[in-house]
Formats: sequence, C-alpha cells, structure tokens
Amino acid sequence: MARIGIIGSAGRMGQAIARVLEASDHVLAGGIDQGDDPAALAAQCDVLIDFSSPRALDANLAAARRAGIPIVIGTTGLEAEHHAAIDDAAKAIPVLQTGNTSLGVTLLAHLVREAAARLGDDWDIEIVEMHHRMKVDAPSGTALLLGEAAAQGRGIVLADNKESGRDGITGARAIGSIGFAALRGGTVAGDHSVILAGEEERITLSHHAENRTIFARGAVRAATWLLGKPVGRYTMPEVLGL
Repeated sequence: MARIGIIGSAGRMGQAIARVLEASDHVLAGGIDQGDDPAALAAQCDVLIDFSSPRALDANLAAARRAGIPIVIGTTGLEAEHHAAIDDAAKAIPVLQTGNTSLGVTLLAHLVREAAARLGDDWDIEIVEMHHRMKVDAPSGTALLLGEAAAQGRGIVLADNKESGRDGITGARAIGSIGFAALRGGTVAGDHSVILAGEEERITLSHHAENRTIFARGAVRAATWLLGKPVGRYTMPEVLGL
C-alpha cells in the first residue's frame, strides 16, 4: 500500500487519479494546486504524481528531492530546459516522465518504433491527433511521444525531421519527414493515429481513449512500480517490461 500525492489535484487528470486511488488499495495522501507548497505534500507521501504545469516543474522536482521520494511526471508541453531539469533530478531520485500514462499508448509507441525500423523512408509517416477544445498545447505530448518512437525506429532525430502546421503552397513532402496534424473540438479525451503510407498500401496504428480513467490507472501503476527503484530516469515502456 503506497501513500500517493497528486500535484494538480483540481485538474481533470488529478480528479481522475483521485477516483482511481479511492477504489484501490493505495492511499491518497493529499493533493495540491497552484499556490500550494509541494514540499509540504511531499513530506506526507511515498511517491508523487505531477499533472500540473511546466512552470511548476522546478518546484515539484525540488520538493521530491528534498523528501527523497520518486515522482511521476505526466505534465505535457515540456521544453528542453524542463527535460534538463528532470535529468538533473534523476541523479538524486527515481523519476518517470512520459507524454502519456496509458498502457495502451505505451504499447502503441512500441509498435510504431518496430514498424518504422522495418519499413524504409519511402514509407511516409503522419501522426494525427484529436483532443477536447480546452487543450492548450499542440501537438499533444502523446503525438510527440509517438513521433519520437518513429524517429528512434528510423535512427533519426525527430526535431530535424518534424513537419507540422502545413498551410498554403508547401511544396512536395520531404523524404523521411514525420508529419503532425492536431485537431481540437468537443470533449475528446484523446485519439491518436500513426499512418505509414507506402506505394499503393497504407498501415494505420491507432489508439482511442474513451475516458481519462485509463491515464489515471496508468499513472498509479507507474507510481507504484517506481517505488523502490534505484535513482534514475525511467519510462512507461519499462513499466510494461518492453
């Protein structure tokens, strides 16, 4: 039984995690939101789950380090400086950072990596995602996670081969590029499709999230898996043994 604290507890994901914990054998040790002290929460917990905002990341990492406890980071919209801060924190505590805590999406990324590794760059890769109208970042963290998986499969750097926001006369598609399209509307929890388009054939690998509960379950599983792990930075595929 683990004592789990939620950072961003009033948000959609924070509330979903709380509901999952209430139905589990684990304990919701507390939750905080903007303006609250993460250090006070960390002192009461065995592990933290962070679904807050990028600007809060430094304080949240510092609180976990001070308490000497693991932290799962599901916050999206992270930039290079945030990942550098996570790398630094992972020298002192176990940290698991992911763009998506769904176990299904984790397996999807594995399949995308395998497909990209086996098909040549004459197979075009396009990633299409749709989320609810209130989502503020694009492409989604999950879409970028899938793009990274495709890039890893091809042995290339995503940042150097990413195409998004096409508009107007863009010219022919660059060979080997990975395209992104972001759709927003309604209350969609999260739909993601990776299209691999070859000559006269096409493969589509998809995941459809029907409810945020799937992400909450994955976050709780990741948090409990992280307990007792050595210092370091971890990923969701490791939770599934991939």
